[in-house]
Amino acid sequence: MSVKQYTPATGPAAVIDMRADIRRWGRELGFQQVGFTHINLDRAGERLQSWLAAGFNGSMQWLAEHGDKRWRPERLLPGTVSIISVRMDYLPPDTGIIARLKDGESAYISRYALGRDYHKLIRKRLATLAKKIEQHSEHPVIQRPFVDSAPVMEKPIAEQAGLGWIGKHTLVLNREAGSWFFLGELYTSLELPADTPTTEKQCGNCRACLKICPTQAFPEPYVLDARRCISYLTIENKRAIPLEFREAIGNRVFGCDDCQIICPWNRFAKASGEDDFRPRHSLDNSKLMALFQWTEEEFLERTAGSPIRRIGYERWQRNLAIGLGNAPRSPEIIATLKQALPLASPLVSEHIQWALEQHCKR
Repeated sequence: MSVKQYTPATGPAAVIDMRADIRRWGRELGFQQVGFTHINLDRAGERLQSWLAAGFNGSMQWLAEHGDKRWRPERLLPGTVSIISVRMDYLPPDTGIIARLKDGESAYISRYALGRDYHKLIRKRLATLAKKIEQHSEHPVIQRPFVDSAPVMEKPIAEQAGLGWIGKHTLVLNREAGSWFFLGELYTSLELPADTPTTEKQCGNCRACLKICPTQAFPEPYVLDARRCISYLTIENKRAIPLEFREAIGNRVFGCDDCQIICPWNRFAKASGEDDFRPRHSLDNSKLMALFQWTEEEFLERTAGSPIRRIGYERWQRNLAIGLGNAPRSPEIIATLKQALPLASPLVSEHIQWALEQHCKR
């Protein structure tokens, strides 16, 4: 079937018409918002360099790699003159967030990780959007989609594209959607007028996200010390979790949502209609002990296509051992920990020993 060619009028109105079509195609592909911005990210680059100089990235050395490609998109993809930024909401239907956090025997998993991995899903739809643009453009277009991948500064891009503002917890906030959403980008050689960014951060005097953080990971508003962040400690960190943070981690075994849960703007967030973001294998309502008893084969089978898979079985057990150490004293938990000890790796063994010591104190 032949594709109808896009034949716009000449002049600026033609580009505006193209933006309207791109927004419509984006909505049809399941994106809740589509914005456009230029490629000048120098200010964001300066902030990143200051943040790195302070050592706030911890062991995430990849954030310091690739030179200035992060804030100079045309060096990452030569020919780039505009960036299309998209938002896809992911909040699952009511998953008893507060109840899970308060139940010491339950495992809390960050809401973004309950369903299928978002990377492939969003990248595939961005690729479809890119193809639509190519099919309706009069001239060849250079394009490349990104989803939390490659040296791309997705939050500053989203802010510049008018998708929201970066809040005090360093996440992008939107008046209608809060912060429960994923971001994706399409670098393009198509020249598109930039949308108006949200110039005024709308957090006001609120400091709820800064106060609620269990590990006090925000040295000041709009600055995150990743080395203290539970998401970093349970996901990015490959070593033992420092003793000073273990009790504060509680039952959070993969990521942390506290700063989002407390944020007043998230009262406006709506549940996602994406089936792929719905919880799988009852991960929104599982007991710590049940997950800890998974074999490595069960872990690989039940986390197939999940963001959880990336930390591997050893770190999964490490995190769960901490959760069990923070759980209410229980003969069953103690017996389970002792049973796992002889076959545990040195990393997991250290955390099991800590968990047993915690139960001995109670």
